Amino acid sequence: MKRILLSFAFIALSVLAFAQNAKMPDNVTLKSLDGQSVQSSVIQNDGKPIIISFWATWCKPCNKELNAIREVYEEWQEETGVKLVAISIDDARSASRVKPHVDGNDWPYEVYLDQNQDFKRAMNVVNVPHTFILNGEGEIVWQHTSYVDGSEEEVIEEVRKLLK
Repeated sequence: MKRILLSFAFIALSVLAFAQNAKMPDNVTLKSLDGQSVQSSVIQNDGKPIIISFWATWCKPCNKELNAIREVYEEWQEETGVKLVAISIDDARSASRVKPHVDGNDWPYEVYLDQNQDFKRAMNVVNVPHTFILNGEGEIVWQHTSYVDGSEEEVIEEVRKLLK
């Protein structure tokens, strides 16, 4: 029994270590807010950090997080050059609500739709909100699930660490 538990712990840590050093997949098809198909390779920031936030219109914590970041996003960009890309996992039934939702919240982010949840699966996202930070080479260096008030401070601290 002890061996099984140790084996499981080793596998879990290996998967986590892999996920933290993995590159973002660049060949997954997403949709822009105007309905154009694009590859995930469009998610770039000229060698600067990227925050990828998986969210949905129906997810209250997702909306709270993205609204909280909106309040400080311009400062974050000036300080670090970071770019936030919001990936909606709304399906075909609710996808038509994404653009009005984004516009109504005045989000300055790049937003893409992942209606079939292919990108979500490729990034091993289970629940939203799920936030990733990528370094300038597109490697996943940090990730976090859920949101509580103030969690955005942890996000920017992780971005700042990349720049040191």
